[in-house]
Amino acid sequence: MSATPSTAVPSFRSRIGSDARSGYYAAPRRYRLHLALSCPHCLRIAVTHGLLGLGDTLPVTLLPAVPDAPGGGHRALGPLYEASSHQHPGPAVAPVLSDGWTGRIVSTHAPDILRDLTRWFGGTGPDLHPRGAEEAIEGVTRLCEQGITATAQRAGQSGGDPAARDTALATLLRALDMLEWRLAAQEHVLGGELTLADVHVWVTLVQLDTVHRYHLDAAAVHRITGHPRLWAYARRLAAHPAFGSRLDLDGIARRHHAHCRGSEAAGAAVQIVDWAAYARREASEPAWQPR
Repeated sequence: MSATPSTAVPSFRSRIGSDARSGYYAAPRRYRLHLALSCPHCLRIAVTHGLLGLGDTLPVTLLPAVPDAPGGGHRALGPLYEASSHQHPGPAVAPVLSDGWTGRIVSTHAPDILRDLTRWFGGTGPDLHPRGAEEAIEGVTRLCEQGITATAQRAGQSGGDPAARDTALATLLRALDMLEWRLAAQEHVLGGELTLADVHVWVTLVQLDTVHRYHLDAAAVHRITGHPRLWAYARRLAAHPAFGSRLDLDGIARRHHAHCRGSEAAGAAVQIVDWAAYARREASEPAWQPR
């Protein structure tokens, strides 16, 4: 079975506000992101950080691809967790948005971090969370999480009920069909402009091809490839430096193999996108080097 990110309730959920009265308010270089690019939640944040041009405003610390502490945590984050919650009972997981002024964690909740980046930190990039698009972005996020990621995991489970796997695969293909239909008449998932919905879809497709594909049979993977607009869109975004240069393909593979307990299937031999080639073509470095 594919390794999946933790779905536990996040330990810290403070938010960035508009001014000093909010406690945590946006200020250049006050905050820091702690990310492991092998984690899909962290990868979404890293891509968003790049699209918004926040390199000079919000520093990033990269963590090891494979968590090195119990419970999927990172040893490097232990002091931050301890400073924020004495004898914190859970693992020191990423992503983390920390406050350099107080030495404490602001948030470990990826959706809140994404929204706060787009709302309060400005930057030079596009409006990734435009007013009026909130429900549409949430709908695409649910489609990615429930219609693609969760069903790909069920479709790739070894043993068990073959009918249940077939049902999961059918649900996965319907979700991909919906995205294929959206892209038939528009450049991005919600229209002509790039939004957080595209970030969610792209990272989900990366995970589908680099993680979940390994547990599907070849016939299932061939049916997944039968969405030409969707995979062309994935390649086009991969060629954008904010997307492709954040890919840590070796790290994704090592994280997957470290935590996965499922068996490899024939779909492992059917690569859909040559992610490494697209990342290298546009990025001056093979991997992102944050400031």
